[in-house]
Amino acid sequence: MTWEPRADGLQQIITILKESQSPNTATQMVVQMKLEELNHYPDFNNYLIYVLTKLKTEDEPTRSLSGLILKNNIRTHGNNLRPEIVEYIKHECLQAIGDPSPLIRATVGILITTIASNGGLHNWPQLLPSLCDMLDSQDYNVCEGAFSALQKICEDHAEVLDSAALNRPLNVMIPKFLQYFSHNSPKIRSHAIACINQFIMIRSQALMLHIDTFIESLFNLSSDDDHEVRKNVCHGLVMLLEVRMDRLLPHMPQIIEYMLMRTQDSDEGVALEASEFWLSLAEQSICKEVLTPYLSQLAPILVKGMRYSEIDIILLKGNVEEDDMVPDREEDIRPRFHKSRTHTIKSNETGAGVDDDDEDFDDGIDDDSSLSEWNLRKCSAAALDVLANVFREDCLPIVLPILKDTLFHQDWVIKESGVLALGAIAEGCMQGMIPHLPELIPYLISCLSDKKALVRSITCWTLSRYANWVVNQPHDQFLKPLMEELLKRILDSNKRVQEAACSAFATLEEEACTELVPYLEYILQTLVFAFSKYQHKNLLILYDAVGTLADSVGHHLNKPQYIDILMPPLIEKWNLLKDDDKDLFPLLECLSSIATALQSGFLPYCDPVYRRCISLIEQTINQDMACKQNPGIDHPDKERMIVALDLLSGLAEGLDGHIESLVANSTIMQLLYQCMQDVLPEVRQSSFALLGDLTKACFQHVHPFMSEFFPILGQNLNPDYISVCNNATWAIGEICMKLGEETRQYIHLVLKELIIIINRPNTPKTLLENTAITIGRLGYVCPVEVAPFLPEFVRQWCTSLRHIRDNDEKDSAFRGMCHMITVNPAGVVPDFIFFCDAIASWVNPPQDLHQMIQKILHGFKTQVGEENWRRFVDQFPPTLSERLVAMYSI
Repeated sequence: MTWEPRADGLQQIITILKESQSPNTATQMVVQMKLEELNHYPDFNNYLIYVLTKLKTEDEPTRSLSGLILKNNIRTHGNNLRPEIVEYIKHECLQAIGDPSPLIRATVGILITTIASNGGLHNWPQLLPSLCDMLDSQDYNVCEGAFSALQKICEDHAEVLDSAALNRPLNVMIPKFLQYFSHNSPKIRSHAIACINQFIMIRSQALMLHIDTFIESLFNLSSDDDHEVRKNVCHGLVMLLEVRMDRLLPHMPQIIEYMLMRTQDSDEGVALEASEFWLSLAEQSICKEVLTPYLSQLAPILVKGMRYSEIDIILLKGNVEEDDMVPDREEDIRPRFHKSRTHTIKSNETGAGVDDDDEDFDDGIDDDSSLSEWNLRKCSAAALDVLANVFREDCLPIVLPILKDTLFHQDWVIKESGVLALGAIAEGCMQGMIPHLPELIPYLISCLSDKKALVRSITCWTLSRYANWVVNQPHDQFLKPLMEELLKRILDSNKRVQEAACSAFATLEEEACTELVPYLEYILQTLVFAFSKYQHKNLLILYDAVGTLADSVGHHLNKPQYIDILMPPLIEKWNLLKDDDKDLFPLLECLSSIATALQSGFLPYCDPVYRRCISLIEQTINQDMACKQNPGIDHPDKERMIVALDLLSGLAEGLDGHIESLVANSTIMQLLYQCMQDVLPEVRQSSFALLGDLTKACFQHVHPFMSEFFPILGQNLNPDYISVCNNATWAIGEICMKLGEETRQYIHLVLKELIIIINRPNTPKTLLENTAITIGRLGYVCPVEVAPFLPEFVRQWCTSLRHIRDNDEKDSAFRGMCHMITVNPAGVVPDFIFFCDAIASWVNPPQDLHQMIQKILHGFKTQVGEENWRRFVDQFPPTLSERLVAMYSI
């Protein structure tokens, strides 16, 4: 395998490598073009590997760059390279793995893993044996280089290394790696642990055979001097906690004591890795039992870990108070994702039917894009949060004294961590905190005007975690002062505080709902003033706060004085934004909520808004078609189509019949037909929501398309796509209520699928309820066709609907059930107790429905005879019997 470079070729490549390190953009572009050109020469890659591995006279950054360009070439053109060139590169890599320079060794390691990933490990059979042999080399550089490459291979190919396809190399590798846990070089020890750690989560068979030796070896390294080693030890133990708790259990006290020490490690990386242990432990059933003796040691450590470090404060510009006039940098604005419309049903159970976003604990402590990565502060706060959920009130005797010491501290950094801790325990310790809140909430409200911006912003978040309690107290005492102070913070001179205040205010709006009506004018004036004050990033959060306000107060917003405050600035923004501007999305979402809330009050604005939505959908569909015909054209951003469909849904729901003339003069039905068949589930989800809303608002325009729409609805009754299936189900129910008997011809397209869905285990609650209502509605309009299938769904139907509130949907579904029982009484007999339970869930059924139910009950009683009826009723829980007697005199 001899290949020698030509001197002039080598010189040319070195010149290019030097130029590519230039900061000048124009030079960079020229270099890119030259590199593309050189890729046409087969031995260009030989030159690159030669510079990396052989040209010791050249400086390291240039040699390394040569390797990285080669890596990209292999990634892009790997499959077209001549076999002898690939063999040459492989050979040179293995020769150079022990280069004296750490940078070159690392580059060679990256190159090796790229070749292995690109061609598959099976196409380089000598790679693993060669690397494992090199571990035994007396030359440290060779051993370290080989280990570094092996670590990358273990990260990328964990599953394959444990497979029969390669002859299970792990059976040799794991015992070999374990030998190096006691190597005299910390770097080698660190590599050895990192390699084995890759196989814990996949429960690799080869590792499980040596699990006790592995755990013992980890314990031996627990107080290693090297921070990378300690970090890898902690990481291994955290994963073992999930995978092999049985093996750790006998050593749990020692492990906990060790982790308490490491959580306070002087190296933040080690401390962060150890803090993960508490998050993991909280998910284990034994958490409370094993951690109780240590909680008084752990809690203060976690609260201390929540403090900002000096570096954090510099990165967060924590000493810059006023920055509201500084424009945002585009790269600081994180992508936001539109949540498509889902049709839900209001339940009688608290909290059901509402999208619960509580998992987003990160919200309040997401300090900044420069720090949005996971850090010790966030991990400590999340750990306190989950542990408060495990220990509940039992942890308060330990946590309250810590809060007392931190919350009122003179040093703002310590005070800030106390406010964060108070927010972190809110969910788990709410009951126990209630006696302290009358004193704490006013104190927190006073912290909203702290002179430190970072204290003001975290206080907004912590107050939002207690919003539910505040809303249920006398308004003058808590809600009013909180609202006034939060609105001042929305106009804060610091952008981070503005953002935190907007998010907290949105949470308060969701909790308070119509309780905010008396203060609407003041709220709207503040939010509208913020429109003129905010920079780009916070403007997007402000739209959300306005939309949430509309969702929360509903039709109370429909007063001329409120509309005059709110609409002009929004329409001004609307006119300024171009169709391809991403900022149009949050504004469309916001307008969707406003249109639903204002109802007829939105009429003066609906024409241009409606037309623009239609245009956005048309543009997206056209671009999508062009892209299919010509692969060179960019794919359209379908999010704008989804947001436009959802805004049209908001208009249809809010304007109801008033939307008829707009629909009549547009191509909306043809567009909807295309959207309902889009490959993207989110597009279909929003299409079916709009179809249902248009059915309710102006069915005369939907009616002509039934024979095209029904088969598509039937095809989308696939519970693998929960939200699509849910909205399609709901739309079918709305359509059949309008179609009446005409539905008969379409029942075969949907009924079987609906019965499968209602009987599926683990179907989400919302989908179950919508399915039950739609089956009931089909039975209402076509009882003769649906009743024969009663035994297949009646029990599930009854249990799905016993929790939902009295409303029109429940009404039509129960009427349908009564019609079906009248047609096929035998179909309900085996499950009659479930029917009795379901009808008892009505608080106040309409008069004629009440009579229908009573007639069925009395008919059943007459049919089975007094004696059998008594025996049957004796099986009922006492509350059910009493309720049936009271409601239906049975």
